[in-house]
Amino acid sequence: MAIELGARSIRINAVAPGPSATQFNGGAMRDDPTLRSTLAAQTALGRVGKPVEIGDAIAALASDDMRWVTAERIEVSGGSLL
Repeated sequence: MAIELGARSIRINAVAPGPSATQFNGGAMRDDPTLRSTLAAQTALGRVGKPVEIGDAIAALASDDMRWVTAERIEVSGGSLL
């Protein structure tokens, strides 16, 4: 898609969120401290992410500051499973 749409200045990127305290899976990561602790131990930053942190990455990709970034998969995971 990036090749096809690049001529029209449309950038194609994907955000791959790591463990985050969201409503996904019934809110398990948000509501279960044991699960959160287990997942946090598997990240370089030592915690699960906050939904706003995923949103920040998406907002950054949508900004003109990232206008030269396309065809990328951006992992926003706090260094999960390194």
